[in-house]
Amino acid sequence: MNNEMIRECIVTTIDEHSKPQIAPMGVWWKGEHLVLAPFKPSTTLDNLLSTSHAVVNFTDDVQVFAGCLTGRYNWPLAPTEKMKGNRLKSALRHLELQLVEQQDDDLRPKCYCKPVADITHAPFNGFNRAQAAVLELAILVSRLHMLEAAKIHSEIEYLTIAIDKTAGSKEREAWGWLMERVDTHFKNTQMA
Repeated sequence: MNNEMIRECIVTTIDEHSKPQIAPMGVWWKGEHLVLAPFKPSTTLDNLLSTSHAVVNFTDDVQVFAGCLTGRYNWPLAPTEKMKGNRLKSALRHLELQLVEQQDDDLRPKCYCKPVADITHAPFNGFNRAQAAVLELAILVSRLHMLEAAKIHSEIEYLTIAIDKTAGSKEREAWGWLMERVDTHFKNTQMA
């Protein structure tokens, strides 16, 4: 297993009152621990620190990634099996995690988590180019405030090729949500 490889997933957590939080995140393995590094401030980080639990969901539904970045959080959930919490119903695989160590940082603390359950629900058949493009645009959208306009436009121009050639209706809808967010970002920065 490549410990340096970041894997894009959806992290689900709950607060002390069992209210769920759904957030896209890149995670990686460090030895036997899965490392989550949510930005400060974030509800995901608050929930993880208060309950010591999180769930990593691997899904091929790119609408969930795009939706979470555009204010669409109402995705179907199912209860977890070994701990109190929720997983995505669309998860192909999920890992239920116990927080074992936290390394604080001003921007992105590292949370080292031990898997207490690793459950596969369905096979992963791979992403097509449009799904991969939506994921890349989702990552780009999460960093709009850090990137120059020329870089953003260049990346979108390239990713659009895959959307035009291979997207189905779900990928086109997710792409549209993200592009609305990009357009809003540029309108707001021009007004500032």
